[in-house]
Amino acid sequence: MMAVNAAAGNDIRQKQLLKFYEMSAGSSTFEDVKAVVLSAHDNATYEVDFYSSWAENYDKDVAVLEYRAPTLAANSISKHFSGDREKAVLLDVACGTGLVAKQLKKHGFGGFVGVDGSETMLELARGTGLYQELKQSLLGDEPLPVHWADSFDAVLMVGALCGGHAPVAVVRDLCKATKPGGYVCMTTRSNIDNLEYKGALDRELKQMEEEGLWICVEVIEVKDWERSVSEKEGRYVSGVVYLYKKI
Repeated sequence: MMAVNAAAGNDIRQKQLLKFYEMSAGSSTFEDVKAVVLSAHDNATYEVDFYSSWAENYDKDVAVLEYRAPTLAANSISKHFSGDREKAVLLDVACGTGLVAKQLKKHGFGGFVGVDGSETMLELARGTGLYQELKQSLLGDEPLPVHWADSFDAVLMVGALCGGHAPVAVVRDLCKATKPGGYVCMTTRSNIDNLEYKGALDRELKQMEEEGLWICVEVIEVKDWERSVSEKEGRYVSGVVYLYKKI
């Protein structure tokens, strides 16, 4: 009976993924992209699979959503970073197709290591030619490699600190991977469905500051973060950029 149930579950999963792929393949208008995003939210159990199916159209779809997080995070790092940008090595966690590295490259940064749970996303990131190393890893299930401790001039996690994605506790891994004196840049949304997660994230960031692990450099609240796909919100959802400096 268990084998039958597992087979049935796999069949349902494949049908859901096929539907999602068909939706994402033709997405171009806001309504198309909205349907894709809501479909992903409805099937959060298969998050990596959905992102893999979405990968080919991801960049153009988030452009339709006016998704600003990669640009905002890169601007925050650039404003405060005073070291040699060409020699600096930055860790891009949940790197996806490489949107964050593309923005950082515009600011003169030259060395990137990327981590993502989707191999399909990583293939597209590899195609940018920006990353010296790319690793498949699902944060929350797998820690960052031990030998990465105190290794990076800056660590960024953009777009994945939210409910249904990475657990709040992963921010400690980000801090561990950063060199003393280096920066950790993170983003999250402030939309209604993410407020509980954001509250837990804020408490963890503050707790780590009280433990003497880092100091807060800036917290930037952004009203027009991206276009909303939920009827609960207005036209745009808001978001936050956090920048911390490791002690």
